[in-house]
Amino acid sequence: MSQSSLRVRYLLQRARRLKPSNVTEFARQVKKVSKAPLPVIVADMLWCSVRYEMGFRDYAVWDIRLLNGRERRTWMTHPKAIRLNNTLNGPDSAALLGDKPKFYRDFADMIGRDWLDVADADDDQITAFLARHPRVLVKPARGEGGRGITTFEAADISDPAAWRELLVSEDRTLVEELLPQHERMSQLYAGSVNTLRIITYRAPDERFHVIASVLRIGNGGVVDNFAGGGMFTMLDDRGVARWAGVDKNSNVFPRHPVTDVPIAGFEVPLFAEALAMVEAASRRLPTVPYVGWDVAITPTGPALIEANHNSSVFQMKPSVSGVRTGLLARYRDAVGSGVLDRR
Repeated sequence: MSQSSLRVRYLLQRARRLKPSNVTEFARQVKKVSKAPLPVIVADMLWCSVRYEMGFRDYAVWDIRLLNGRERRTWMTHPKAIRLNNTLNGPDSAALLGDKPKFYRDFADMIGRDWLDVADADDDQITAFLARHPRVLVKPARGEGGRGITTFEAADISDPAAWRELLVSEDRTLVEELLPQHERMSQLYAGSVNTLRIITYRAPDERFHVIASVLRIGNGGVVDNFAGGGMFTMLDDRGVARWAGVDKNSNVFPRHPVTDVPIAGFEVPLFAEALAMVEAASRRLPTVPYVGWDVAITPTGPALIEANHNSSVFQMKPSVSGVRTGLLARYRDAVGSGVLDRR
């Protein structure tokens, strides 16, 4: 399918799903940084969705209202990322990466944790797993965005068979040991495993590109996902946080509200090792060159959490960073301009 066809199809899908309440919600977020009336913001938001292929959340989170046309053209967007996935990655990408048990088996040497799919386990296996791990994490075997993830204390599970039936009925059959994280990462926030999202592209000539590196941080919950209440900040090429953290509601956190640790300047331990690991992992996926890797930093090294064939886009708000340009040029440098610029 041509790039223009993909773009038209996406816009038609967005139009069918358009909810006035969503537009209003994002417009009100924009009011935090703009004095423009809500009708003006809504009109500009709709214009940008067509002119710059930009999602409504993109517009709000990245302070697009504050930018001129030349600056707006520099921002990578989620619709463009969807086109990258549809164009660059093979039709088997969702099957290879979306099925977590399969991914865990394929990358068993890189995930760094014990796990069990209770849909395929008997009661004795579940009982033995709970005996090995006093606290476990439960999540859907196929899911994203941190939805459905909870923790259980093994001591509270008196009937493993009934617990298994509950998890199967909820379609949350993947059970994992709680992954320990590096002491420095726990100092930042210990309530969740704070992960990296490393967005990469492996070119046809096998050159490996790190497009963006992101530090995701939990904030009061057991997951660090942006959609699940966490925050993020961008990392430089050495793994150092460049700016304050931001959550999905555009709240800005110069210091973590729970630990009071400054976020800008935080240095991720073992960052070079994490980059080396995802490059090695990428070379095992010949049909999936464009990936968003989720990586934890454990006391003994990096560990793969999952890989996303449809990675979100991360860029920092101009009102936080003072930088009024986005990362589109960095994406172009990696994947080439043709996929991103053809209409």
